[in-house]
Amino acid sequence: MTFTRASRSLSARGGLSRREVLRRGFLGLGLVATGSALYGCGGKGPDRPVSNIANLGPLGPADANGLRLPAGFTSRVVARTGSAPVATSPYLWHAWPDGGATFETEDGGWIYVSNSELGPGAGGVGALRFDADGNVVDAYSILAGTTRNCAGGPTPWGTWLSCEETPMGQVWECDPTGAQPAILRPALGTFQHEAVAVDPINGHLYLTEDQVDGRFYRYVPLDEPVDDDRIDLDNGSLEVARVIGDGPAGPIEWLPVPDPMFLGEVPTRRQVEDSTAFLGGEGIWYRNHVVYFTTKFDNRVWVYDIDDARVDILYDDDTSDNPILTGVDNVTVSAQGDVLVAEDGGDMQIVAFAPAGEIVPLVQVVGHQSSEVAGPAFDPSGTRLYFSSQRGAGMPPTGGVTYEIQGPFAV
Repeated sequence: MTFTRASRSLSARGGLSRREVLRRGFLGLGLVATGSALYGCGGKGPDRPVSNIANLGPLGPADANGLRLPAGFTSRVVARTGSAPVATSPYLWHAWPDGGATFETEDGGWIYVSNSELGPGAGGVGALRFDADGNVVDAYSILAGTTRNCAGGPTPWGTWLSCEETPMGQVWECDPTGAQPAILRPALGTFQHEAVAVDPINGHLYLTEDQVDGRFYRYVPLDEPVDDDRIDLDNGSLEVARVIGDGPAGPIEWLPVPDPMFLGEVPTRRQVEDSTAFLGGEGIWYRNHVVYFTTKFDNRVWVYDIDDARVDILYDDDTSDNPILTGVDNVTVSAQGDVLVAEDGGDMQIVAFAPAGEIVPLVQVVGHQSSEVAGPAFDPSGTRLYFSSQRGAGMPPTGGVTYEIQGPFAV
């Protein structure tokens, strides 16, 4: 989307309906955040595929790319750190690829964006553009000069929110095409950001914090979106969650953060004494009035029901009957409702929670013991899954590798 200040002000005044914003804005650039069921009503319909995850069977031996996959799946490498993904572009794929997402283009192709978690001033975001046949046709940077861009999240209006994982970290809104410069969004808070998810129904954003005593945050714009227009990310309030009751799960109360930009001396997460600590917030994703997120220091996957304002534990490796998931990290959700969680360490797997509750290993990266799996994201068709091994194989690691796997995720 062309997210210029002019288009933002028109939207804030209600001068353009959502249909008109779509027509003039990100359809002009050919961009839509993929996986419409992630933002829509979802549900099973006569033409809607259903999940096949629970029927995939065990992982086979490692293929030529070092991936263990279920029967019927294939893999390819689409980018490697330090190499040019396409000969016609001078862009060398970045080191330490982390969180990612895909965006549909009007020519039938798509763009996969990927953060770089490198240190001070060396981070940013790179992008791979695919044509309608799945060929990589371009590669380029959409953000540079930032620090430890860990995860983030796509927006329904077709931009990428890239999060800096430092104590003074902030959020940058990026144009996946690279046509517009990235915009800093200070109103989303200054803290050790991990990831962000957008609730388009209520016009709120949810954010995780990667600290051992991190918090779960909500951003509420000053004004409600007009006719479901894009959310104003410059004027709003940051709130922090408090779980009501004695247990880790329960109803949530949202409390205002007095100094969200950390202009004073008290870190954002410690400004509200009654707020609840979540132990190392990691990936987060929205689907159908529900927010899924992970916390790494207790290996939990959480479910926040927006309508009921209640948080519950979907998975805990200490209590699960099938504790195959450890090192929980990035999250995505398929159009069929499969919750995919990538491992930072663990067995270097992506593990899927099927809609009926089954827990299934989907892919395992072999020989990358000092790495992590990052950036899982489906293409528009839902038949291709992208992800990276952040640091690659060997000791020391040889550099990040970004993969695509194809197969019958749905039937």
